[in-house]
Amino acid sequence: MQYLQSFGYSELDIAGAGLIMSDAAIEFRAESFYGDVIKIYVAAADFTSVSFNLYYKLEKETEGGNNKLLAVGKTGMVFFNYQTKKVIPIPEEVKGRLR
Repeated sequence: MQYLQSFGYSELDIAGAGLIMSDAAIEFRAESFYGDVIKIYVAAADFTSVSFNLYYKLEKETEGGNNKLLAVGKTGMVFFNYQTKKVIPIPEEVKGRLR
């Protein structure tokens, strides 16, 4: 949600369109514990006419100043009109801003 908000969007209003998650995957690489400082990176890619993927990387800060990879993930996002319950094309504004 913060990623979308950084562009002035929300999941129900991204340039006048809605978003719905079509799939999700996560791969855990290492453990973490309460109190760990975790950095989360998000990027949008793989745009089609109606969808795109969000990719996630979670890293833990270590005492030596290096980061340790904790997990990677992906969610498939589809543009959706919640009133008509139909998939819709990506608004042109969004293609330019999220790439």
